[in-house]
Amino acid sequence: MTDVFLYDHVRTPRGKGRPDGALHPITPVQLAAQVLQALRERNGLDPTQIEDVGLGVVMPVGEQGADIARFALLAAGYGDSVGGYQLNRFCTSALDTLKMGFGLVASGQADAVIGGGVESMSRVPIGSDGGAVYTDPAIGRRFPYIPNGVAADLMAALDGVGREDVDAYAVESQRRAAQAQAEGRFDRSLVPVRDGLGRTVLARDEANRPGTTMADLAKLKPAFTAAGEQGFDAIVLQRYPHLERVPHIHTGGNSSGIVDGACAVLLGNRAYGERNGLKPRARLVAAASCADEPLLSLGGPLPVTERVLARCGMAIGDIDLFEVNEAFSVVPMRYARHFGIDPARINPNGGAIALGHPLGATGAILVGTLLDELERSGQATGLVTLCAAAGQSTALVIERV
Repeated sequence: MTDVFLYDHVRTPRGKGRPDGALHPITPVQLAAQVLQALRERNGLDPTQIEDVGLGVVMPVGEQGADIARFALLAAGYGDSVGGYQLNRFCTSALDTLKMGFGLVASGQADAVIGGGVESMSRVPIGSDGGAVYTDPAIGRRFPYIPNGVAADLMAALDGVGREDVDAYAVESQRRAAQAQAEGRFDRSLVPVRDGLGRTVLARDEANRPGTTMADLAKLKPAFTAAGEQGFDAIVLQRYPHLERVPHIHTGGNSSGIVDGACAVLLGNRAYGERNGLKPRARLVAAASCADEPLLSLGGPLPVTERVLARCGMAIGDIDLFEVNEAFSVVPMRYARHFGIDPARINPNGGAIALGHPLGATGAILVGTLLDELERSGQATGLVTLCAAAGQSTALVIERV
């Protein structure tokens, strides 16, 4: 197997995923094209040497459909020769494009590839793609599905986690993100988004809420009570009859934010870097994907972490820093408790609760955030993982070069 290196990564700021968000006027193709163009320009890339490009897109319909990657590449000036594909494995999608690229380069099928993702949640809302799990009663009877928010509340109930616990985690995520933003920890990777006239429309993440307090969060109503009452709580209690009920404790304040954003990551072998005068920043060590119980749909990061560490002969103690997507507070909380990890080593610059979760892009954004923090703190190894709907998960281990 050939060593695979991460040469560079860029991302847009994350804009509020609403009609009044700064990035709402920017189409998904434009968002993706701007990070691809920035990656090309700041590394002096010869597009003819890029052999494949993948973009994660969780709602690949409407403006995000029709293989958006290919058209974003054309818009970004990569010429006619570079092909692209879009990939959807729910929230792990962007990380899976890096896993795919890792495999291509490691196996000798490519010298250099780009992975990443895009999601304009203000323009293509969650659920836009439909799906049999929602619309086909026969599928629903055989494979009961519950919304991720109800699954998060279920996980909290099983773990004995209460409202104050998840709110406290959210307050800390906001504090860490505010500190990281104030200290410029994200600046190296941020690409300002511009409109058609070249004017900057957003230069820094806009969804975080510095100064959030427990009192602020206590005012928010649980977000998934109504979904539970529609019948999803009954499905859960059939599977977990020892629970008397499902306490709904996750709110908009302790769940990941709805945002727009895009990112791009350059991977290649050693010869590619030497040929183009590029210095590698990290080596990809191992990647893995797996699935777990669909009803407990956010639990995948636990088994996939065990799988990827076994694959590379490492233990939890060998990893310096972790990025565990903050889909809901309870997910990284369970992760830290299960593996006995000091919470300070997980998401040290905050996460999606503060900064937002542009579904198809987050996995690659987290890899970049992790690498920047490893470099800033002088540490060596890191692991990224995300939960995804229906119990799926992907993980990637990197080490600084």
